[in-house]
Amino acid sequence: MKATIIGLVIIAAAVIAILPANVIGFGLGWGNDVLAFLRGGVPVAAILVGIIAIFIGIADMKDRAEARKEEKNAAAPEA
Repeated sequence: MKATIIGLVIIAAAVIAILPANVIGFGLGWGNDVLAFLRGGVPVAAILVGIIAIFIGIADMKDRAEARKEEKNAAAPEA
């Protein structure tokens, strides 16, 4: 319960910081700075997610090849 309340307070503080001062009578007006950060951060995050997806795809292909080899070995009669 305590963590939920602290989380809600932090989210409210972030929203107030983003809002311009004339909307609610107080605020920091960081909206443009947040948008600039997102404009710069989204492409970088997309590149990182793409790299991770490539690594996951390569690992999946290796796992499938190994599974095929095991199935082939299991199907072969033992001498």
